[in-house]
Amino acid sequence: MTAAWLAELDTPALLLDRDRLTANLARMRRRLEDHGVTLRPHLKTAKSPAVARLAVGDGGPITVSTLREAEGFAAAGFADITYAVSITPARFARMARLLASGVRLTVVTDDVTTAEALVDFAARTGAGPRVLIEIDTGGRRAGVTPEDPRLLAIADRLTRAPALALDGVLTHAGHAYDAADTEAVARIAEAERAGVVRAAARLADAGHPVRVVSAGSTPTATHARHLDGVTEMRPGVYMFQDLQQFLLGSCAEADLALSVLATVIGHNRAAGKIVVDAGALALSKDRGAALRDPALGYGLVLDADGGPCPAGRLAVQELHQEHGLIPVADDADFAALAVGSRVRILPNHACITAAAFDHYRVVAADGTLETWPRFNGW
Repeated sequence: MTAAWLAELDTPALLLDRDRLTANLARMRRRLEDHGVTLRPHLKTAKSPAVARLAVGDGGPITVSTLREAEGFAAAGFADITYAVSITPARFARMARLLASGVRLTVVTDDVTTAEALVDFAARTGAGPRVLIEIDTGGRRAGVTPEDPRLLAIADRLTRAPALALDGVLTHAGHAYDAADTEAVARIAEAERAGVVRAAARLADAGHPVRVVSAGSTPTATHARHLDGVTEMRPGVYMFQDLQQFLLGSCAEADLALSVLATVIGHNRAAGKIVVDAGALALSKDRGAALRDPALGYGLVLDADGGPCPAGRLAVQELHQEHGLIPVADDADFAALAVGSRVRILPNHACITAAAFDHYRVVAADGTLETWPRFNGW
């Protein structure tokens, strides 16, 4: 039976199932403990101190992808933060303020010139973060390859400044999201592990310190057969899961903790479509899951309580800014989803969907409702 508050919420609303969230957190924590690897969860999806505390307790360690996140988590008491996007000189002043506040901040670079600028800044100001060199292990997004001569060139620059601490290497095999199946994810996970460990060995052989060998995404953390040589993993979307992770075999559909509550606002009988008030700005236009299963469209439709949709297995298949369109087969489907009724929509990509909202409506099995704020912006 639908809780009274569920019928009264303004829509679209971002719902977070607390029980599924805590189960997802516990599952990943146990997995990495079994591998003897530190969990440094990536909070770019959650952007929430409340979620971070459930994941790792107070203080960290955590990973972020924006300085806005770093600043927000620092203000909430998290003091061990890796900023896992290439640092640039324009961000050094904000970096220095975080360091001055007592945060143990780690930054990332794959560029010799930036390394030199970091050394110069640290020498002038005394603001010296810990630094990881980013390694490209197949994603072709950022980083130097394990065999690239620039790896040692960057390390040589960074070790010239006493205020800086070269800590090791970091990689992210984001291309695991495009893998054909779980076996392919496992192969990518091994290439990620082997590549970053090889880069760490090259640094160590050259006399550089390597305290951190950091890797990970939700698919590779979930499907890696072993993590020998890796010291920490940085999965993020595992907290919520989404349809993309479901299709990759990283979770069951019942593990998806995030959904968008929407209201049926119209019946376009001539077009055979139900109209809801969750459009592109609420769901995003990410079609990652639909590229594998077109039937999923922009999100799978459930009833208001998160159970099977009364009209059958439906999906949002067309988006406009504030309208989502759900194709239906016949009059019985229109009757099952009357104008004014509520549905939940499971997102293709939790990270992008959540970014449209500034808070979660956190629901629990006992029917309670909480509101947890989240960070947005850069």
